[in-house]
Amino acid sequence: MTHQVHAFEPPERFVAGTVGPPGERTFFLQARGGGRLVSVALEKVQVSLLAEKLEELLSEAQRRFGVDVPEAPAAVTDNDPLDTPVDEEFRVGTLGLAFDVDTATVVIEAIAVGEAEAEVELGDADDDEDEDPDEPDDDLDRLRVRLTPAATRAFIERARRVINAGRPPCPLCGQPLDPAGHLCPRYNGYHR
Repeated sequence: MTHQVHAFEPPERFVAGTVGPPGERTFFLQARGGGRLVSVALEKVQVSLLAEKLEELLSEAQRRFGVDVPEAPAAVTDNDPLDTPVDEEFRVGTLGLAFDVDTATVVIEAIAVGEAEAEVELGDADDDEDEDPDEPDDDLDRLRVRLTPAATRAFIERARRVINAGRPPCPLCGQPLDPAGHLCPRYNGYHR
């Protein structure tokens, strides 16, 4: 089976964004460069963890290698919507991060959901002894992006804005408030 590696080293634009109304949003990572546009779908929690781990990676690179890491920009740098058309190339199953000391860049790799993962998600996994769970996923599509520390910082800030732009949390339980109503567990399922 052939696979595609969508490499942007560096991209003209790399952002996290959403399509749809709050509560029904689909999250995407989108890279643009060299006349190409690649959008990959992922979960909100993956975007949140990616921003968190990128922040940790930049701090570690600064501490260990003395890399100049810019502070968060005071002004919004990129608040534009995703470029259209937003065609999902694949759904992300695994995210990988690395710091390249030679070029002082951050490498982000989004790898497609593998067949074994898809079967588990669908509940169709059988007990094949032929499959090795430690087998490399070299035959899966992937999006690889190489960013400067400044571009990484801009990505982190935008990802956090995108995550926080959803439904407001309930002040009692922290779950998202639904416009149609919210049955808060703190009230044992009853409305006030």
